[in-house]
Amino acid sequence: MAGAAPEELLGDPRTVRITGDSTAAVFRRTEDADAEEHPERYADRPVPEAYCWSRLTSGNGTRALWLLLLPFMVVNLAHWARPPAPAGAPADRAGRAVRGYGVLVRLVALSLTVLLIAAACEVALDLVAWQCAGSAHCTASRSWLGFLADTEPGRRLALAALVPAGLTGLLWYLSNRTWSAYESQPPPPSGSADPDLDDGTPALGRPGFWYGRRLVARLRAAHTAAGLLTVAAAITVPTAAYDRRTGGAAGLVGGCALAGVAAGAATVLWVVCRRGRTESRLDLRLDRAVVTLLPGCALALLVLCAGYACWSRPGWTATGRLPGDLGFGVLMLVQGGCALALAVVAVRLRSRTADGGGPVAPAALGGLGGPAVALLGCALGGVMSGGVAQRVADWLDGGATPGMFSAGSVAAALPGPPVLLSWQAAVLPALLLALLLLAVRFGWRSARARRRIAATVAAEYPGEGYDKARSRQIGGARATAALTDSTPWFVAAVSGLTLLLSAVALAGARLTGEVPGEAARDAHPLVAAAARAAQDSGSWLIGLGFLLFVGWGRRAYRDASARRTIGILWDVGTFWPRAAHPFAPPCYAERAVPDLTWRMTGWTGRTGGRLVLSGHSQGSVLAAAAVWQLPPAVRRRVALLTYGSPLARLYGHWFPAYFGPADLSALHREVDCWRNLWRATDPIGGPVLPGTADGGDMDGGVVDGVVLADPLAYGRTELHPLPAPILGHSDYQADPAFAAERDALLARLARRAEQETAALPAVLPAPRVPPAATPGELSTEPPDRTDPSGPAGPPGTAG
Repeated sequence: MAGAAPEELLGDPRTVRITGDSTAAVFRRTEDADAEEHPERYADRPVPEAYCWSRLTSGNGTRALWLLLLPFMVVNLAHWARPPAPAGAPADRAGRAVRGYGVLVRLVALSLTVLLIAAACEVALDLVAWQCAGSAHCTASRSWLGFLADTEPGRRLALAALVPAGLTGLLWYLSNRTWSAYESQPPPPSGSADPDLDDGTPALGRPGFWYGRRLVARLRAAHTAAGLLTVAAAITVPTAAYDRRTGGAAGLVGGCALAGVAAGAATVLWVVCRRGRTESRLDLRLDRAVVTLLPGCALALLVLCAGYACWSRPGWTATGRLPGDLGFGVLMLVQGGCALALAVVAVRLRSRTADGGGPVAPAALGGLGGPAVALLGCALGGVMSGGVAQRVADWLDGGATPGMFSAGSVAAALPGPPVLLSWQAAVLPALLLALLLLAVRFGWRSARARRRIAATVAAEYPGEGYDKARSRQIGGARATAALTDSTPWFVAAVSGLTLLLSAVALAGARLTGEVPGEAARDAHPLVAAAARAAQDSGSWLIGLGFLLFVGWGRRAYRDASARRTIGILWDVGTFWPRAAHPFAPPCYAERAVPDLTWRMTGWTGRTGGRLVLSGHSQGSVLAAAAVWQLPPAVRRRVALLTYGSPLARLYGHWFPAYFGPADLSALHREVDCWRNLWRATDPIGGPVLPGTADGGDMDGGVVDGVVLADPLAYGRTELHPLPAPILGHSDYQADPAFAAERDALLARLARRAEQETAALPAVLPAPRVPPAATPGELSTEPPDRTDPSGPAGPPGTAG
C-alpha cells in the first residue's frame, strides 16, 4: 500500500492543485489546468486527475501518538465486522439483532475507556500517592515525593487525581478537535443518494453513513463522563471506607458521594445504550443537553469528591493497596461477557441467513470476526494498562518484587498493583508460546507451498529455461502473500486464548488473593519456581509491550519511514466511522468520500462527461465507497479500474455486512463497467468478483481478468535484459496490462458518449461538448507518507 505523490501518479513533475487543501486535494498536470478553456486539445484524449489524501492518515509527527489509541481503534472495528442481517427476515427482528450487536460493542468500548483511566488511577493514586508516598523507604530515595510524605492520604489522593483527570481531558480534547474536522463536515446539500431508500440499498450508499456527528458527540460526552466518574470513585471509595470505620457525619457524606457516582454511571450507560447510528437519513441534530451537561456534571461531582477527600483525618494512614482488584475484575467480567454475547448474536445472524435460503457471504471465522476483534482490542488494552502499572511498580520498588514479601525485604517491598494484574502478566508467556507454535506451523506450511509452487512456476513462462533459484524466489513471494489469508487464525488464537487465560487469571486472583509467586510459595518446588518464573517474565513482557508502543510512537514522531508504516495500519483501521469508540483515531473517509463524491457529481453535471475512476489498494476502497454515494444517474457514467484491491480479500471477509458479494455485485451492475487487476504475489490485493459478467463486450465482461504475471519475465530476455523485479503490491501501473485495461475503459466510455449523442432527437440542437465531456480519468491513491519539505503552498501551486 505504497504512498504516491501527484507527480508520480500523473507522470509529470509539474502538477497543479485544482481543488482542495494541504490535507487532501485534486491535482492535474500543469498543462491540463485550463482544459475547460481549450476543448480542441482534448478531442481524442482524457483529462487525467489525481486525488491525493495525504495527511488524512499520516502527516506531521504528532499523529504517531495515535498509536497509543490502538485498542480503541480495534474495538471500533468490531462494530463493522458483524455478519450481514438476513435479507428475508422480518425487519424488526433483524433490526433488533443488529441494534443489540451495536449496543454490546459500545459497552465493550466503554469498558476500555474505564480500563485506561483506571490504569492511570492505579499508577497515580495507588502506586505513587498511596503506597510509595506512604512508605518512608520509597520516599527516601525520591526527593520529589517528599512533600507528599507529610500529607494526609486523602489529600494525596485528591492531588494525584489530577493525572487521570488530565488524561481524560486530553482524550476529550483530541476527540473534539478531530470531530470538528471530520464528523462535523457538512455533507452535500441534497445528499449523495436517494433519501427514499428500500431495504436493498447497500449500507455504504445510505445518505447518513458518512456523517456521524451526532453519535460521536454523544459517545464523547458519555466516555468523558465515565472517565471522570472513574477518578471520582477512585478517590471516594477508600475515603468513604475509612469514614465508615470511624463513624460520624463524614460517613454519610461519603455514602452520598458514592450514590452520586453510581447515578452518574447509570446515566452514562443509558446514553451509550440509548441511541446508535442513523444511516438512512442525514441526522443534523445535536443532543446539546447530553453533550454539555453530562461531562459538566461529572466534572462537578469529581471536584466535590476531591473536596470531600481533603477533609482533615489525622488518624488515617495508608496501608496495603487501594481496593482496585474488584474494579479490574468487574471490567474483565464485563468484557468477557459482552464478547460472548456478541458471539451469540453473530451466530444467530449467520444462522438466520442460512435458514432463510439466501446465499451466506464468506466471512472471517464463520461470522465470528467481530467478537474476535473485540477480544483483541481488550487484550491490547490489558497489555497497555497492565504494562504501565507493572513497570511503574518495579521502578518504585527498586530491587524488590512488588507483592513478594520474602524474608529480609518486607520493609522494602511495596504491595504493588492489584493481584489480578500480576496474574494477567503471569499468563502472558503461555499466550506468546502458543502463538509462537502457531507461527511455526504456518511457516512450515508456507515453506511447503513455496516448494510446490517453485516446481511448476517455470511452466508459466513459455520458452524459458528452468532456474531453481528464480523459481524458489517467485514461489516464496507467492507463498508469503498467501499468508494473509491465514490472518483470521491468528486473530482467533489470540482472542480465544485471551478469553481462556483471562478466566484463569481471574479465578487465580479471586481464590488466592496473592500474586502467583506468593500463592505458590508452599507448593512443590517445581510449581513454585514455575509460578515465580511466569510472574517475573510476564511482568517484564507486559512492560516491554507497553514500552514498545511508546518507543514506536516516539520513533514515528521523528522518522518519516516509521510514520509511513503506522499510516498503513491506520489506512484500514480508520476507514470506518467512529461508531463505537469516540476516542479512536478519526475516520478519514468522512472527508475523502464526500470529496470524491462532490468532485464526480460536479464534474459530470457541469460537463455531461464520463470518467474512469481508478484506485490502488486502499484507494480502491475509497473509490467504491464514493461511487456508492453517487446519484444513480451519475453512477452510470462512471467506470471503475481497481488494482491491488483488498475489497473482497480483506474487506469482504472481515466486513461482510458492507463489502459482501451481494454488495459488490450490485455496485458492478450500477456502474458503467468495472475492471480489477491483481497478482498472486500481492499480499493485500486479490480478485473482487471472479467470473461475474456485466453484459459488456470487453474481455468477456468479467470484473477480474487473468492474474497478472509477476515478475513480468522469468529470466533475461531481449525485452527484459536485466532480471525483472517481483513487484507484489506495488507498481501496477508499470505492467502493460494496466495501460491496456485503462485504454479499453476510456474507449468504451467514448463509444457510450457517441451513442448517447446519436440517440438525441433530430429536432434538438446538438449538446455543447466541453473538453471534459471527453472521458476523464480520476485516480485515488493511498497518501504520500513523507512530509513536505516546507509549508503547503496556496491553491494553484504544485502539490
